[in-house]
Amino acid sequence: MRIDTTRFGEVEIPEDKVISFPRGILGFDRLKAYFLMDYKDTSIKWLQAVDDPSVAFMVVDPFLFFPEYAPDISPVEKQLLEVDDPADLVVMAIMNVRRDETPPQVTLNLQAPLVFNASKMRGFQIVMEKSRFGVREPISMNSGSGQREAVAG
Repeated sequence: MRIDTTRFGEVEIPEDKVISFPRGILGFDRLKAYFLMDYKDTSIKWLQAVDDPSVAFMVVDPFLFFPEYAPDISPVEKQLLEVDDPADLVVMAIMNVRRDETPPQVTLNLQAPLVFNASKMRGFQIVMEKSRFGVREPISMNSGSGQREAVAG
């Protein structure tokens, strides 16, 4: 499948690489299909919407920056994700880069992570009401893999 994006131009993506988000992502409920793209040579990825070429989120494995992070994924959410093997469960956090600050401030949304089943290509954004982590958790430019490139890029 070919997808024309505003950031990356035309991208060829195999249909089996499309992740279905039946509920969409907060604020983007109408967009249900996304795919992941690597960001340069870093651990950061782009989650690009299939049906809107201008919608893409920078996402990263939150455990690279917060090893103690433990999102609470309920049994109901696991059932909706159709999880048979816990190893198929992938957690990503949406990254926000505020370039209007010097140096740019980079944060992760750890209160509402993206969780998906890698074998079924099905995902949800879960909102953790009782989390010690917030929607804008700052990360250091010296922690995690690939952070320095994300801010410079």
